[in-house]
Amino acid sequence: MIEFLWNLSAFIIALGILVTVHEFGHFWVARKNGVKVERFSVGFGKPLWQKTSADGTEYVLAMIPLGGYVKMLDERVDEVLPEDKTKTFNSKTVYQRIAIVAAGPIANFIFALIAFYLMFLIGVPGIKPIVGDITTDSIADKSGLSTGSVILSVSGSSTRDWQEVNLALIDGIGDKELIIEAQDTVSKDITTVTFDTKTWHFSPDKIAPLTSLGILPFKPEVFNELLVVAVDSPADTAGLIPGDKPLAVDNKRVNDWQGFTEQIKQFPNKEVNLSISRDGQILTLLITPQLITRDNEKLGYIGVAPKVAPWPTSSLIELSYGPLDAFFESAQRTWNLTSITFGMIGKLITGDVSLNNLSGPIGIAQGAGNSANNGLVYFLSFLALISINLGIINLLPLPVLDGGHLVYYCIELITGKEVSETTQAAGYKFGALALIVLMAIGLFNDFNRVLG
Repeated sequence: MIEFLWNLSAFIIALGILVTVHEFGHFWVARKNGVKVERFSVGFGKPLWQKTSADGTEYVLAMIPLGGYVKMLDERVDEVLPEDKTKTFNSKTVYQRIAIVAAGPIANFIFALIAFYLMFLIGVPGIKPIVGDITTDSIADKSGLSTGSVILSVSGSSTRDWQEVNLALIDGIGDKELIIEAQDTVSKDITTVTFDTKTWHFSPDKIAPLTSLGILPFKPEVFNELLVVAVDSPADTAGLIPGDKPLAVDNKRVNDWQGFTEQIKQFPNKEVNLSISRDGQILTLLITPQLITRDNEKLGYIGVAPKVAPWPTSSLIELSYGPLDAFFESAQRTWNLTSITFGMIGKLITGDVSLNNLSGPIGIAQGAGNSANNGLVYFLSFLALISINLGIINLLPLPVLDGGHLVYYCIELITGKEVSETTQAAGYKFGALALIVLMAIGLFNDFNRVLG
């Protein structure tokens, strides 16, 4: 329940920021072009807070935080006083209307630039993409990629840490091959291998791109010793304490932490003998692992974490820059994510990427909660990513979105006359239906992931 409330709070804060940014883009450019703004609303539905300024604009914070809008004076929908006719949206030139409509998505891209800029100024801790192990007969294994090597680039995209590797791999979903450049950590020799990805199919909600390719990142040694015992967990109830070393589960010896956890998973809601070593003495305790469900499989869970060796300093990096370099890094990251997002939309249309990869508000809420858990830098990165996606989605040529309006205005520029109201009405119906279908697919995928 606490996790749900945390995710919901982070989601509302994140969406509130991004919607405000988007709508402020429309609002600011409209005001600069002499359009009277009647209402600036963050959210839909019943107002939770509202205030009217001296110039007559009503500012509203509404109950449903899934969007917002800027209501401008328009003769096509409002009765307008003669003295206000020059302040209407429809009285402005087509270029002014294009600027006002495009300002929302542009504001989202500008916000992403600022968020990434702050992130790189603060410094982004990262881990060098060192290959720890490779799964036998996997795509990575067949390519000839060697363990212990550092991944330098993926299909031409430089990869300084695992986050950049994952972004490059996501960009490559649907491609027939991936070109991986790697450097041996001992000999320093650089090799180039090709991943044959024609048969690469995976569900990102169930398995990471790296794992699906057979790449296991290097990790410090995990000791078969308890470091953390969660309060009121099955382990705590059974009497386990930090420093205990598991020896056997159900009289079956365990030699390492992975073997221990695999044994525990086999006893959901079942009492089992657990042998441990504590201060040189061997003790036997009774423990009942809690039942959890993961990927439709019932597993045992006791609420412990192991002692782990510290990360070698040679494998840690921090992407931190001065004011000027941080700007260039921010611009590069914004461009890369924009390119990846447009590429994914194209692959969704062509069928190279499954619709199962779409996420709805639940997926976004989980992402917001997880990023907020990890600190300001990661939350800024999440905000920038969602802001870019919001900007791009609004540029899609659907009449209910900014992109659809821009299409109509471009037609008006070419033909010299406005698109007929009949055509616009038909377009709005089609656009609304398409948007509802996309949202339904996203929600369906979200529920599948949660219930799965």
